[in-house]
Amino acid sequence: MGNCIPVSPRVLESSISLDLSEIMGNFSYDSSTTFPDYDAAPCHNKYCPLFQRVAPTFLAITCAMAALSTGSLLVALAKRPHAWGWPQSQALVAQLAVGTGLFAALLPSVAVGIGQGWRLGTGLCRLTHLLWHWSLFAQGLLVCSGSCSTVWCRWDPRSRRLAVAVWAGALLLSIPAALASGTVVGPETSCIRQNVDILSPVYLLHLGLCLCLFLLLPVGLLVAMVAVPQLRARWEPGISVSWLFFGLWVPYGVGLAVDFLLHTRLLQPTCGTFEHFDHVLGLSEGLGVLHCCLGPAALLAARLCRHRAGTSGSC
Repeated sequence: MGNCIPVSPRVLESSISLDLSEIMGNFSYDSSTTFPDYDAAPCHNKYCPLFQRVAPTFLAITCAMAALSTGSLLVALAKRPHAWGWPQSQALVAQLAVGTGLFAALLPSVAVGIGQGWRLGTGLCRLTHLLWHWSLFAQGLLVCSGSCSTVWCRWDPRSRRLAVAVWAGALLLSIPAALASGTVVGPETSCIRQNVDILSPVYLLHLGLCLCLFLLLPVGLLVAMVAVPQLRARWEPGISVSWLFFGLWVPYGVGLAVDFLLHTRLLQPTCGTFEHFDHVLGLSEGLGVLHCCLGPAALLAARLCRHRAGTSGSC
């Protein structure tokens, strides 16, 4: 969703790293920029040229794989709707497929925006971030609710009310991401997430929500599974498959936390940090993006394995 644009040394001094959330078009560093204050040696950040070469192709391939895996999952749901039992119930899997489908549908515009500059305006930039995070929050809440209860076993009034609450709540939680994003004019217009100060209330709220989704929620669920015998007794291999979502996004959550500490100078950056942290954070978000193709494929593979084993889930 954007390009790396050169910024002044003053901005560089307060903006040490770039994440792949900022990668969707970002305030970053020109590859020729040197930063002599760390370790008394010139520091060169070469992330942007690499990102602009690799990201569009990566997102295009991921989108194609996501379309194939999500389509196959939806076909399997439609052809044998009653074959999906706990913990991979039809109601839960169908909603997860909608979430990954929504996420993947945004990838083409993101890829084009990175390769050719963002030409869709500020409003659509913010809408893209809104939908992007809506899908992520919805999937996280669905995995959480599916791990803690059997509410998705049946599509009844109770599960319908929960579905409305999950999707409405996820939409509400994604609003700060939209408010913190926007466009910036450089050599090419970029659509960026962090279009506000790092300490602004809207960005801090957005960051806090992301850390809750990518870090606190999975850690809290794991602790609950260990501490509460009833939850531990209900744990099945099928639940682990849906937890692939958290497994792919946890590294990015850690990266976001470190990125904030570097921006605020609570962690003192070094020349090596300046040169390499962007790559680490970019790779971590790239790993998370893969959930839209690996998640549906894993759910489908788990169901096929259970079918061949002659077992079926029950609530």
